[in-house]
Amino acid sequence: MSIKLPAIGNSQILSVGSYRPKRLVPNSEIVDRIESNDEWIQQRTGIQSRRFAGADETVISMAQAACESALKRAKLKIEDVDTLILATISYPFQAPSAATELINVLGNPKAAAFDISAACAGFCYGVAMASDLVRAGTSKNVLVVGVEKLSDFTDPDDRATAFIFADGAGAVIIGQSQEPCIGPAVWGSDADARDAIVLSPAYTEFRNSPDKGVAELGWPNISQQGQTVYRWAVFTVSKVGIKALEAAGVRPDELGAFIPHQANMRIIESMAKEIKIPESVVIADDIRVNGNTSAASIPLAMDVLLEQHPELHGTLALLIGYGAGLVYAAQVVQLPPKP
Repeated sequence: MSIKLPAIGNSQILSVGSYRPKRLVPNSEIVDRIESNDEWIQQRTGIQSRRFAGADETVISMAQAACESALKRAKLKIEDVDTLILATISYPFQAPSAATELINVLGNPKAAAFDISAACAGFCYGVAMASDLVRAGTSKNVLVVGVEKLSDFTDPDDRATAFIFADGAGAVIIGQSQEPCIGPAVWGSDADARDAIVLSPAYTEFRNSPDKGVAELGWPNISQQGQTVYRWAVFTVSKVGIKALEAAGVRPDELGAFIPHQANMRIIESMAKEIKIPESVVIADDIRVNGNTSAASIPLAMDVLLEQHPELHGTLALLIGYGAGLVYAAQVVQLPPKP
């Protein structure tokens, strides 16, 4: 006797929603404390401004707003969602999870809910898992949300990072489809170089000295080895994008959009060259006005891209996420239809 498994189906992104904090912070508010200037920041990263959440804008409240927007656009109720996957590195508690708090606030406390910690690749990891859950019949509709309040973990006096990180939330609903609309995920890690980005300057010291108490670490701040991350993203992660296209059987010129993690405009432009993205493809550049929001950056960029280019609804897009770990994931997806 054998287990009777459901037939493998197909999955698609039904909708996208987002939330951006109210406060817009231009470079002029950042530069004095790090003895820099607007021109230097824009040349280095492309960032002109970013958004910082206020005291009343939490990881949960931002995620809730993004999810409610996605639900409304998909014409679904929260009761129609049976699984919630939340990607973040800035929820300040280990347990209970942010996902269980969020699903309770949204109004469906019996749904499956869990967090994933894959930094800036977290959203792509979540899309991959959600797609597989739907295709296997484990779930019918999955909410995938990337949310960060990185201003809580950014040292305003750190010249290397103070101007990079920002806050926000983005969500998609992944449900059943007649046709394959989400390609295979190409993912992995270069964990031997994981110290290139850390959420605590004392991380390495603590890891190598297990006798130290957690309290000795102080409040964690993000630090990174900029050049190491830049080279890794451009020359290693770009190849992951090429493999994702091949896995989906899609040529670069068949794409409508390229939506990579919004880490650095120079990285995005270099990646596009390495992958041979043609000029006909719209490249997301949300980094310019909204900074690097880690796990939230791809859905945030997707939402604004569809607002600016409504003709991209239903077209193919290449997503690439990469970040601390060093972890990465890429997939080709069909962008959601018009609401």
